[in-house]
Amino acid sequence: MKVKIPPKVTANAFNKIMSIGGKKCLRVAVEGGGCSGFQYEISMESDVKENDLILSKNDCRVVIDPISLEFLSGAIIDFKEELIGSKFVIENPNATSSCGCGTSFSI
Repeated sequence: MKVKIPPKVTANAFNKIMSIGGKKCLRVAVEGGGCSGFQYEISMESDVKENDLILSKNDCRVVIDPISLEFLSGAIIDFKEELIGSKFVIENPNATSSCGCGTSFSI
C-alpha cells in the first residue's frame, strides 16, 4: 500500500489540540487489533520521531508514523462534539468496513 494523498486535519481538530495540548502534539497511529482487524490509536505526546509526517497549523501538530501513514492515505482527522460525548474521529476512505464505535476498521 502506498500513500497517494496525505491525510488532512480539520480546523476543529487543530482547535481542540490547541485547547488541550499546550506544546504537545496529537499522534495518530494504526495498529492491528480491534473487532475489525485494525484500530486507531490516538494520543497526546511531546515527542516527534525522525520519520513522522508532521501536519501543522498555528503551532499545533498532528504526527503520523510511516507505517500508519500507508493506511491513512486521503483520510480526514476531525474532532466532533455530540450529545453523548466528544472525540477525535477519522474518516478513512481506505476502510472497507468499520465497527460501530469507529475505532476499528478493515481494509
